[in-house]
Amino acid sequence: MQNFEIQTPTKLVFGKNTQHQIGTLIKPFAKKVLLHYGGGSVKRSGLYDDTKKSLTAADIEFVELGGVVPNPRLSLVHEGIALCKKEGVDFVLAIGGGSAIDSAKAIAVGVKYDGDVWDIFDDKAQITAALPVAVILTIPAAGSEMSGNSVVTNEKLGRKYGMGSDLIRPVVSIVNPDYFTSLPKEQLGYGVADIISHIFERYFTNTVNCDITDGMCETILRTVMKNALLCAKDMSNYEAWAEVGLGGIIAHNNWLGIGRVQDWACHGMEHELSAFNDVAHGAGLAVLTPAWMKYVYKENINMFVQFAVNVMGVSQSFRDPDAIVLEGISRLEQFYKKIGLSLTLSELDIPESAFEDMAKKATGAFFGNEHGIGNFKKLMWQDVVEIYRLCK
Repeated sequence: MQNFEIQTPTKLVFGKNTQHQIGTLIKPFAKKVLLHYGGGSVKRSGLYDDTKKSLTAADIEFVELGGVVPNPRLSLVHEGIALCKKEGVDFVLAIGGGSAIDSAKAIAVGVKYDGDVWDIFDDKAQITAALPVAVILTIPAAGSEMSGNSVVTNEKLGRKYGMGSDLIRPVVSIVNPDYFTSLPKEQLGYGVADIISHIFERYFTNTVNCDITDGMCETILRTVMKNALLCAKDMSNYEAWAEVGLGGIIAHNNWLGIGRVQDWACHGMEHELSAFNDVAHGAGLAVLTPAWMKYVYKENINMFVQFAVNVMGVSQSFRDPDAIVLEGISRLEQFYKKIGLSLTLSELDIPESAFEDMAKKATGAFFGNEHGIGNFKKLMWQDVVEIYRLCK
């Protein structure tokens, strides 16, 4: 186990009717708030009205900016920064899923940065300050409600990059699983695939003596998968959604990553799918993850045997570890199918002709700065092309 530091300052308020507390909870931090959200679902659900009533009751002024879309756009972030500066906003409140939260975080950073906030996503500058952010979550997936990360798409450049800092961890996050029960069924698959991937990116490591976090990862993987199947059978199952939602939070607040070298190759490869064809993040991860597993597992076969046995329940002769691993991967693919996810890039309308450019962008080779991605096995652009081909 490696040395580590972790700080998780977010106050998590979880359960039924918790949205009514938002005004009281952010009152110590906020005088004037940017209310940031996506489309009409927050209004149809009544959450929009509940939020406005709570802010008004707490004597908190607010301005609004809707329009967040999946794979949130830099152009809307720029609009939000300008609005906050014009209106003297001192706090950003996101209502929605990971896209609204990530967009809100980018706005919070941009208000405090003199240049273009894209400089920070492009590693040309560091986060030194940000407005405080709070969240009312409506979709369990990205884990952005307790993480210090934000991912935004620059639609003009066709790039999807992330940034991270404890300065953008939300100060308050409200999670009411009642709002999950009315989600479209495809959102279950996308969200669960994202949650699972956040765990995999931490779980698959060559760092040894990490029994505590290994066990935590395995328990949450089993729990999320079990309850995702229950949700798929009955999308109104509050208790199952609560388990999935809590799993999504723990998956990405980094408690599962402490003391171990993390990977993140699958996320790097998937960001290129989203930038190329606006693919839903979870949909892309579900396609890429099994292919990545097949490509890298021999680097540390024992780690994958552990996964197959402890998570996927494979029980076969240990004389043939390859067979155990491949059965575990097959069971993961079967699980993705059961929750309505695709398993090929062709189903996501990603042509083979795009593989090389995407691979070179993912690894930096396209920009003359190849650095490779991942740590379980360092992947150069040729490796990434092969992984894309495994799932074409």
